[in-house]
Amino acid sequence: MRLTTQSYRSVLIVLLFATHVQSVAAQIPGLDKSKTTPSGREQVEDPLGRTTPRSTIIAFIQAVDRQDFVSAARYMQVTEKHRRNTEQLARELKALMDRSFTQTITSISDSPDGALTDGLPLDREGVGPLTVQDKNLDVGLLRVNDPQAGPIWLISSETLDQVPGLYRLVTETWIERVMPRVLITKSLFGISLADWIVLAASLLIPFLLLVVATRGAVALTRFALRTSTRRHNVDAWHARMRWPVVIALTLVVQLSLMPLLRLPLTLRLGYARVGLVLTVIAFTWLLRRGLTLAFEEARSLARGKDYKSTQSLMLLGERLLKAVVVLVAVFAILTVIGVDTSTALAGVGIGGVALALGAQKTVENLLGGVFLISDRVLAVGDLCTVSNRQGVVEDITLRSVRLRTADQSLVSVPAGVLAQAEIENFATREKILIQTILRLRYGTTAEQLQRILEGIRTLLAENSNLENQTSRIRLVNFGREAIELELFAYVRTTDPAQFMEQREKLLLDVAGIVESAGSGFAQPTQFVYMDERASSEPAPQSERPAIRATSR
Repeated sequence: MRLTTQSYRSVLIVLLFATHVQSVAAQIPGLDKSKTTPSGREQVEDPLGRTTPRSTIIAFIQAVDRQDFVSAARYMQVTEKHRRNTEQLARELKALMDRSFTQTITSISDSPDGALTDGLPLDREGVGPLTVQDKNLDVGLLRVNDPQAGPIWLISSETLDQVPGLYRLVTETWIERVMPRVLITKSLFGISLADWIVLAASLLIPFLLLVVATRGAVALTRFALRTSTRRHNVDAWHARMRWPVVIALTLVVQLSLMPLLRLPLTLRLGYARVGLVLTVIAFTWLLRRGLTLAFEEARSLARGKDYKSTQSLMLLGERLLKAVVVLVAVFAILTVIGVDTSTALAGVGIGGVALALGAQKTVENLLGGVFLISDRVLAVGDLCTVSNRQGVVEDITLRSVRLRTADQSLVSVPAGVLAQAEIENFATREKILIQTILRLRYGTTAEQLQRILEGIRTLLAENSNLENQTSRIRLVNFGREAIELELFAYVRTTDPAQFMEQREKLLLDVAGIVESAGSGFAQPTQFVYMDERASSEPAPQSERPAIRATSR
């Protein structure tokens, strides 16, 4: 069973993901116990995830959400005066960050050394600010040396000192003021129903607005265009690009609004990666669809005698660019979900070498397809003979060439085979040759023969479908059974059907000239050989005379 083009692409994508298995596994927490800092120092990884400012903040928020205040205290620089109200401090700090932290989570440094260009001491990091009414608070983090975990980041005691005073200034958020109390008190997965509704609205409202906006933009564009051809092109682009554009822009707008909606950090943390992954997928869809339409438009504008080869090269370029887009999207998604892409690249290199060694024929076919199209040996739509099979080239992929034969069967010839096979491309002809031997019967007089030759020469000279300069009719031989004339003429066409029609017409006219001259074509001669015994005695059945007929 042959794989379709889409199935083949899917297999390649699966193979690509398979090369990442080892590198992804290496990133799973708990499997790798050490890291290397940008300064080159090897560092033991803290099991609590306090090695970077971002991981400290995220882990603190998650610990408070699950009501694990013992763990939450381990992310704070707790002094003696804080020990009695550690739980209260953790709750209040989490509430302040939910309401007042308007930055994106990715704005927090994810380097073990922190942000080196923020103007703070190397062991200090600022997150925020948290703005409540007219007061600001930077959540300060301090880098300390833990005897067991090594250098870790903790929420500083100075920040904890300011939390109670700032928390007393907190008022209700716009969600708490607008939404019914029942939606605020009831929760799903630890998030209030009001917050879930706001999240859904932040996705639905931009989606509906963009749908209306795209329809309006297309209507205005169609109104401004005066030709039906351009309007048809606008409609075609709108039909195929509408949903990728709307979905991609909707996700961008929603992610941009997330910090301003004052949703809980827990929801933002959980949705951030999902939203970014969906955005990458949407833009990949958009780019691939745009490439398809752009290359279709470019192929339709190709002109000249080599336009078919140009179209095939464009088809190859389109497939390569789409593969690059998918590859970049894969690495972008790996980056979003926290995989070290440098390790993933190394895994791709090792996997690529292993794949090349284990699938040499596949690699040979891929390279053969590239060279085949770049050399312009074949193009889609060409009539050709490949590996003793004649047909029309229906598709050229990086792996094979597909021929549609006269009996409508589809033949797939591997590109690696084509690199070593003889290829006869009939589509490159500018004219098609008629060359045949006319055999006239003996008994044709010299005068009749002269009239036949002159009549056919006049016919060749007056036929506008033939190349008159090279057309000829010549007496070439007196054979054993016939007088032989050679007819040689080029038909000015590259269409096989038109060639067949012109050849038929020419041969019928030649037959009419021969008949009008009083001659005719030679017929095969039949000889009968008889063998019989010289004696008059009847011979046995097996020895009776044999009659043998042959024809020439």
